[in-house]
Amino acid sequence: MVVLEDELQNISPEELKLELPERQPRFVVYSYKYVHDDGRVSYPLCFIFSSPVGCKPEQQMMYAGSKNRLVQTAELTKVFEIRTTDDLTETWLKEKLAFFR
Repeated sequence: MVVLEDELQNISPEELKLELPERQPRFVVYSYKYVHDDGRVSYPLCFIFSSPVGCKPEQQMMYAGSKNRLVQTAELTKVFEIRTTDDLTETWLKEKLAFFR
């Protein structure tokens, strides 16, 4: 799981992706300021599973095997997966969150 220091608490998805390793899986729980079309603001808690292509199969299996239990235990509902850190952009996250309106 990626844990960021307090001074990084208001970072964009693009800044967040710079914190993720390119060849190792990670779990990220990310609170995002989402502005709806009608002007309302919400802060959904997003669970992002980063499982990059090219990481060790053992690591991938370990993370994938524990993902569902973690999501259930933490009662997370907005669960997303990326296969490359380049996928993590504000546009991508907004598209994913639009499904939950």
